[in-house]
Amino acid sequence: MAQITLKNLAHSYLPNPTSEKDYALKEMDHVWQDGGAYALLGSSGCGKTTLLNIISGLLRPSHGRVLFGDLDVTDAATAERNIAQVFQFPVVYDTMSVRDNLAFPLRNRGMDPAYIKARVDHIAQMIGMEAMLSRKAQGLTADAKQKISLGRGMVREDVNAILFDEPLTVIDPHMKWELRTQLKQLHREFGHTMIYVTHDQTEALTFADKVVIMYDGRVVQMGTPEELFETPAHSFVGYFIGSPGMNFLEAQVEGDRATLSDGTVIALGADYAAVAGQIGIRPEYVSLGDEGLALTIRRIEDVGRHRLIRGEVLGKPLNVVLPEGVAVPASPRVSFAPQRINVYANDWRVAPRSPAERAA
Repeated sequence: MAQITLKNLAHSYLPNPTSEKDYALKEMDHVWQDGGAYALLGSSGCGKTTLLNIISGLLRPSHGRVLFGDLDVTDAATAERNIAQVFQFPVVYDTMSVRDNLAFPLRNRGMDPAYIKARVDHIAQMIGMEAMLSRKAQGLTADAKQKISLGRGMVREDVNAILFDEPLTVIDPHMKWELRTQLKQLHREFGHTMIYVTHDQTEALTFADKVVIMYDGRVVQMGTPEELFETPAHSFVGYFIGSPGMNFLEAQVEGDRATLSDGTVIALGADYAAVAGQIGIRPEYVSLGDEGLALTIRRIEDVGRHRLIRGEVLGKPLNVVLPEGVAVPASPRVSFAPQRINVYANDWRVAPRSPAERAA
């Protein structure tokens, strides 16, 4: 296992990039702690797989360095990095049995046959394929083949890291939940550094101790699920995390007040320097009642435990999570919990002023 450090890392697929927009990965410094379970989350095209392939050695960065512990592996081949990688689509040996597929990485390293059998039996149990160990991989379903690929990635105990590139895409929904649970169990048991690439926030938030959010080739935030939900560092994180995402309204902010486009003043839960930007509020922290901003309701969705009100305020979309049993007023208005409001300028979260800054 190893701490993975990225120093001044950037990558372009163009031979002669001339500006920042030519880079699939903008310059970054980033550290993956030894033994951490991380999810790399973002929409398609944000640079997740590019970054994972640089870490694995499948791609050399345009500039910058990759370190495993204190060892510079920027120019090291994938085989020299001692990692396991599981890809989006299954990679198996069709002419081999399931057992031989799972055992291949261990046999390739000359491990003891008794250890190989015990380890393969353990992994087969984890992925629910004990009854298929003697079957040839050829003819198995795509999700069964992906489970073999996943198991082969997990069978080694001595790897520096295990990298997963959207490994559950072809797995049925129930099995996805089981395999995520098993991956977390494996991490607790063996402490591998794990990096799990996905565009599915449920997968990311249920698998990882820390979620790394990428947007437009940048890491915009790394944090716990609670941190991403409560204090998104970038407006994209606010929008991307949550179902639905954060509401945003244009505002002039100064002190503990935000003035909206129609002149309405909103109380904030902290004190800020003067800034022209946006306020962000989660639908869960919007209250529906007879006071506040007028809400135009477009539709109401009943999702069981609550209702989702989709509407507009000041011509902008605004969503409200309404607890089951709460009535919708005839002339609905919305108000916001001051302590739950975040402030943004140029898409980045603005930190409140400290008491010393306020006194200065």
